[in-house]
Order: sequence, then C-alpha cells, then structure tokens
Amino acid sequence: MNYKQQAFAKAAPGIIKNLEKRGMEGYYFEDCASMVKAVLSMMPEGSVLSWGGSASLTESGMMDAIQKGNYTLIDRATAQTDQERREIYGKTVMSDFYFCSTNALTLDGELVNIDGNGNRVACLIHGPQHVMLLVGMNKVVKDLDSAVKRVRTQACPANAIRLNMNTPCAVTGTCADCLSPECFCNQIVVTRRSRHAGRIKVFLVGQELGF
Repeated sequence: MNYKQQAFAKAAPGIIKNLEKRGMEGYYFEDCASMVKAVLSMMPEGSVLSWGGSASLTESGMMDAIQKGNYTLIDRATAQTDQERREIYGKTVMSDFYFCSTNALTLDGELVNIDGNGNRVACLIHGPQHVMLLVGMNKVVKDLDSAVKRVRTQACPANAIRLNMNTPCAVTGTCADCLSPECFCNQIVVTRRSRHAGRIKVFLVGQELGF
C-alpha cells in the first residue's frame, strides 16, 4: 500500500460515518476487485439492473461482472428511437439496483453531481430501489464549494472530450461557464441526505476511478 492509499484508508472511516448520519451506507475497499465481489454479494440473481453514464463502472470491472451475471439488464444504449429511450428510462426508474458514480463527495458525506439530461441524477434522487455508487477516493473534496469547482474544472472537460461534445471545454480543456447548445452542466444536484435509509450505498475504493 503506497502513501496515497494509506491516506485514503485513514480518511475513509470518517467519510463513512458522515454518510451514515445522512441516511446513506458507506463501504471502503482497497481495490476494485474486492469492491466488485462485495457488490455482487448484495444482489440476488435475477435482479433488475440499470446504470447511468459512468467511466468508474467500466474502469472498476463492475460492468463486465454484471454483464456476465444472472441479471436482467436495462441498457439505454440499445434504444433505436426517442420513444424507445423513453420506454427504457421508465423501466430504469423501476430497477432493483441502479449503478452510477458521483462527480464529487465531500468529507462531510454530501454528494455533488452535475448532469446534462438529468436522467442520472433523477434516478439518484428517486425511483430505483437501491442506488450503488462506485467512487474512487480521488473524488473526495473538502466541502461543497470545492466539490462544484472540482466537477466544473476537472470532470466536465474530460467527460466532454470523452463524449466528443461540441462545447468550449472540449476544445480548451477548461470550463468556460458556457450556455452552449451541447452544454451538459445543466443540473447541479447536492444530495445532503437520503430520506430512505440505506437506499444509497457508496462504495469507496482506494484507487483513482473516473474523472
């Protein structure tokens, strides 16, 4: 375990305690393999699973694991028309387990997410029975101001480039606080508490995941 991982391990218990006081469950793992194994153990075979856009889901190996498992998968990427996308979204809202990450997590246990269409944050807020957040410790910040700054200056430009978006940040690599047609900084959501205890589960990993 290197020094950065040691620091992650020392910070995790306090974050988990603060998540719990906000009605969310928190777990810490040194690596992605142990995290994936633990998450799979929580989901009965035959469960209905869906997910929002998340590089962490792929990088951690979770996507491969759920695709190989005995689950019913709801994948919006299979939609061919706008109507099919609407129908798939309706099914996603009723899923048993919904996977995503968070753009930032404060030391005090608050989740901060910035979204384009809003489907990811909508499912985080309400709908799926369980929300499984896969979060690299690189996304932990001091407070809400630091969280929004991190998302706007680090996560969004990288995501815009990944998704080949026509935004200023995709061209320059820096946030221009734009209102361009393809801007995906449209919804800024702070989850300060879950009203339904344990619905949101945060799986912290002592590695860098996502943006």
